[in-house]
Amino acid sequence: MNEKSSLRIGVAGLGTVGAELLKQIAEDRVGAFAGRAHVVAVSARNRRRQNGPSIEHLKWFDDPCELAGSSEIDIFVELMGGADGPAKRAVEIALAAGKPVVTANKALLAEHGAALAHMAESAGASLRFEAAVAGGVPIIKILREALRVDEINGVAGILNGTCNYILTEMERKGLSFAAALADAQALGYAEADPTFDVGGIDAGHKIAILAALAFRAAPDFSAVRIEGIERIEAVDIIYARELGYRIKLIASARALDGGVIQRCNPVLLPNEHPLAKIDGALNAIVVDSATRGRLTFAGAGAGGAATAAAVASDLIDLLAEAKRSVFGAKADALAKFSASDGPDAVGQFYMRLRLKDRPGAIASVSDALARHGVSIDSFIQKTVTDASGVPIVMTTHDVSESVLRRCVAELATLESVVGAPCVMPMETAASA
Repeated sequence: MNEKSSLRIGVAGLGTVGAELLKQIAEDRVGAFAGRAHVVAVSARNRRRQNGPSIEHLKWFDDPCELAGSSEIDIFVELMGGADGPAKRAVEIALAAGKPVVTANKALLAEHGAALAHMAESAGASLRFEAAVAGGVPIIKILREALRVDEINGVAGILNGTCNYILTEMERKGLSFAAALADAQALGYAEADPTFDVGGIDAGHKIAILAALAFRAAPDFSAVRIEGIERIEAVDIIYARELGYRIKLIASARALDGGVIQRCNPVLLPNEHPLAKIDGALNAIVVDSATRGRLTFAGAGAGGAATAAAVASDLIDLLAEAKRSVFGAKADALAKFSASDGPDAVGQFYMRLRLKDRPGAIASVSDALARHGVSIDSFIQKTVTDASGVPIVMTTHDVSESVLRRCVAELATLESVVGAPCVMPMETAASA
């Protein structure tokens, strides 16, 4: 960075987070910046839509890439979002010019993090991204700094507030998925096209970043197995409660069989599990540390103020000239993720089927289970019948996931089964 009495910050993206960041830096209520840095230039898609503090005194750039490469700024802050396009180009330009970059862009880091780490290291520039995962929870700093000398066995969390809000409302109010999603959209928790959130992609990006930090490896989003919450029905919430469980979308990365398994999928958690207690739009992360044991962190996962504060904390680190490797190790030393044979992980599962209301339906299911050696721990059948069939729920004894998947594939073909079975792993209180 240039030696100046006050470092010059350029901000690309003036949405909720960008506007809040300008406000926090300008007000500087706790004297964190103390005149050592100030915003001098900004860029956004639409200048007139900026709803935060006045930007009349700041230089405007129509092109964020031009801002990133400008000699008029010392630090580039990227808050546009998106794995590719202007965000990626602008970050690359800033890093190539040796400028420190602060970003909240989880998609960019999950999909291009390794290349950007190499670029930052080659140029001697810093790349910071505390705001990219669980906005108000400083999990990036915890993994990269506080737990740097510890061995991490696994990390898991509720990393998407939209999904957690929807599942919480389905449980509290007995809503269908569609009704809970509509509520989330009305409150601004979900986008008009919610696929990125409810499909698990957002949380998948975030766990790819956390896995890279936890295991000092290059981020590999393509290795994350993702399943969203779209198929969860109100009846699943009811059955889970009767069994003493709650359904949560869990993103996790765990060392297994010499590799690492990364996944994001709905899971039944026992009521006493720390992640089962997280409601609404909150985020929470559990880290399984070899030395410190289980560590749990929770807080606001999104929102302008919390996310902007995370961006500001990265800026403060830069002012202190703290130099750290992007993913906790030199770029050339980052390991390649070795995907563990995750499908053969053994555990208990929840399975919900809808059957035609006729003799022999349950017998056909039992025969299929027996053929695959799937043993049932509990069985629940309600007398409720509707056009979509009679819902039955089973929980299994320990079974390998690959065996269960083959069994479920056969169940889906049975003439007595209506629609696709719903299957979710069940965690114990002792597992993350």
